[in-house]
Amino acid sequence: MTARTHDVAAITALALVAVTHPAPALTLSTILAALLANQVGGIAPDIDQPTAPLWRNLPVGKLFGKVFDTLIGGHRFISHSLLGAVLFGLLANAVLHFLQPVLGNIDISIVWWAFMIGLFSHLIMDTCTKEGVPWLLPIPVKFGIPPLKRLRVTTGKWQETFLVLPALVAIDIWLFASYYIPLMHYLHHQLMR
Repeated sequence: MTARTHDVAAITALALVAVTHPAPALTLSTILAALLANQVGGIAPDIDQPTAPLWRNLPVGKLFGKVFDTLIGGHRFISHSLLGAVLFGLLANAVLHFLQPVLGNIDISIVWWAFMIGLFSHLIMDTCTKEGVPWLLPIPVKFGIPPLKRLRVTTGKWQETFLVLPALVAIDIWLFASYYIPLMHYLHHQLMR
């Protein structure tokens, strides 16, 4: 999937979790940090590509990206597996705990969960592509949904552009419309305190 689809899928997954679980009292800063973490999690597995946004935005990022890509086995290898998800989760947890003193009243556990939801949305979306995902690495088998490869989405092609992405946007619109009143009530009574 393209980065745009992963961004929308991450926010869709976060919204689905938010509406199906009771919302704790959150500060606005926690919500904003969680949204940012969710988007970072949604693209984190693609750090294994030399063309990833992280590498493109560093002065010598292209070189670092190529070295990193080689070190971790290439695209859709360790970063696209359960092992990679555990490693990302541990790293995110360590970074959040390190930053806790400067984050103020941000609930880092909520931010961490938002990151992980974005990360798993990425893996699930890539499971629906022709390439599949090696969920059980070091077992080198790539899994895909549906099982027949010819029925899966080709990254960047018409199925993703005209079916998957619009479906995700439609789900987001439906969720916002369906939960508008509870959302406004929550914002008014929880965030305005």
